[in-house]
Amino acid sequence: MLTRSPAPTNPLDRLTEAGLAWGEGTYARLAAPIGAAAFALYILLTAVMAWFMPDANWDMLPYLAVAEEGAYPDVQALHDYAYGTVKAGVSADEYKILTDDSGGFRSHMAGNAADFHSLLGMYRIKFLYAEILSTMSSVMSPVEAMRVVSVLSVLLFGTIALLWLRSEGALALAPVVGAVLIMADFGDAARAATPDLLCSALFLGGLFAYVRGREVATAILLFLAFMARPDNIVFLAIFAVLLVAFRQKAWGALAGFAASLAAYFAISHWAQHPGWWSHLWFSSIEQHYNMDGFDPPFSAVAYLRAFAVSMARAVSLNNWVGVSVLALAGWFASSRAGFKLDCRAGILFAALVLGVLAKFTVFPIHDTRIYFPNLIPPFLLLAGPFMALWASAGIKGRRAAVLHVVPGDKS
Repeated sequence: MLTRSPAPTNPLDRLTEAGLAWGEGTYARLAAPIGAAAFALYILLTAVMAWFMPDANWDMLPYLAVAEEGAYPDVQALHDYAYGTVKAGVSADEYKILTDDSGGFRSHMAGNAADFHSLLGMYRIKFLYAEILSTMSSVMSPVEAMRVVSVLSVLLFGTIALLWLRSEGALALAPVVGAVLIMADFGDAARAATPDLLCSALFLGGLFAYVRGREVATAILLFLAFMARPDNIVFLAIFAVLLVAFRQKAWGALAGFAASLAAYFAISHWAQHPGWWSHLWFSSIEQHYNMDGFDPPFSAVAYLRAFAVSMARAVSLNNWVGVSVLALAGWFASSRAGFKLDCRAGILFAALVLGVLAKFTVFPIHDTRIYFPNLIPPFLLLAGPFMALWASAGIKGRRAAVLHVVPGDKS
């Protein structure tokens, strides 16, 4: 039998108890606005960091080259433009890191325009990002354009996440989503001059539109997310198969997949992409200095070695595996408690999890940024069930207190 704790006699204890009771009651009443404010503050801080402390990574060079290929048809001129633009937009120390690794890959590319140009097919395929940079570079420096895209992507992602939580009546859980974003290296993705966060924001918007039944917006946003990172075709294919298998009416998602599938082959041909195995070899097996005509024979041994090494690095160096397991644990806990996702949301949750597994299987690379688009939506899908579980636990707790708490021990 439960009994009340003896009333505190020490003035400090009474003051502490009163303060905790006030804080608990205040947060219970204002959990939604407090959660929304805390999440918004985190998003704004991340956007500020993306602008003032950007990550100068080597991928900036080929992305800037791809964006201005039309203006510099000569290979050497394009090389000079890309390196000169980055040199003007970053610090001297950062530029040295990007161009001098003591005779390694970066040093070689800084001095060899033809080999640098041979790599562009792997970046040209990110069509939407390159076109946005090309358009924005007419009114600002290209490096600033990269930062603007990153900042806007952060703000768009945060806004959609808040709207999703609000639609589920789950703004009180916004700090939890913020914590998951931190674990998923959201800040690193925001600071990087890559299309990853742009893709993630458009992808999140497409999934939110799907959940809300906005089919036209779903098709457009999922297609745009694919155009920013075509490897999203893996998720879209799994999602389409599950929708058809479970006879779920969602023509927006199916249309987005169909358009992306058609565009995938067209863009791959136009971009002169080296192909799946050559790209995988470059990214996960060995950096080849010239990709023109590079077509190594497939090797199961090399693939399995790359898979094992990438998995070891993912588990020990990155967070996407842990975040994915945490999402599965949340789904299991809410389901066991009787608060399950509906069919439409359940299909999406399954597609997101399977999409991560399939993407790693098809192209084993350990970086969290590759899987980031799939990491956060599962937690947003679970926000509704967890709010229902929270409310149910509160009601049961109050009933238990009324039935079992007695004034004192009567033994």
